Amino acid sequence: MLNYFVDPNLLNWYVPHGTELDSFQGKAYVSLVGFRFCRTKLLGRLPVPFHTDFDEVNLRFYVRRKEGNEERRGVVFIAEVVPRRAIATTARVLYGENYRCLPMRHKIEPSDFGKTVEYQWQVDGKWCKLSAQTTGLPARPADGSLEQFITEHYWGYSAQRSGGCLEYHVSHVPWQVWATTIAGFEGDANSLYGSELGAILQRHPNSAFVAEGSPVTVFKGNRIQ
Repeated sequence: MLNYFVDPNLLNWYVPHGTELDSFQGKAYVSLVGFRFCRTKLLGRLPVPFHTDFDEVNLRFYVRRKEGNEERRGVVFIAEVVPRRAIATTARVLYGENYRCLPMRHKIEPSDFGKTVEYQWQVDGKWCKLSAQTTGLPARPADGSLEQFITEHYWGYSAQRSGGCLEYHVSHVPWQVWATTIAGFEGDANSLYGSELGAILQRHPNSAFVAEGSPVTVFKGNRIQ
């Protein structure tokens, strides 16, 4: 997870109706995230042959919404990349998310100091790469830390073409994370994310870590008008 603070004005256009931009210590963040789906089941019950294990890379930012006395903290995906067309189509239909189907590959290897993690995706015949080198042992993020802010948003919000947005709950235990010694993005992200956000990814990330992951349940969405 590569995290960059960003001018909030770059994100205002993406903020779904009914939510507001979330921030950490007064700064808005975007995160470039690469991860593996493993043993995936549609609607929690139906494994789809040849589509249970696959990579995803997404660019996301953070919002919040009040529901009664509850403050729901969630994520908004600017774009999501997967390697299978059926997965991209299903996600667009069920959640209205901006999925793209592109060639992908990944590498997770042990090293003398921890592990090396890479996710790659091909755009216009050229490979982009998200990579990190871990150090030490994984640990639960400290209360009030940026790592906790990034990993503990348990709602998803997707703007709908018909107006309003779709809100869906995402459930998982708090993740443990590794610190990183080297992490960054390589490639041209402009065609996927636009020139302004693409330029941000060329910077050294303001924060980078690797999360251990866990079983995750994504619930059916509800429309907010």
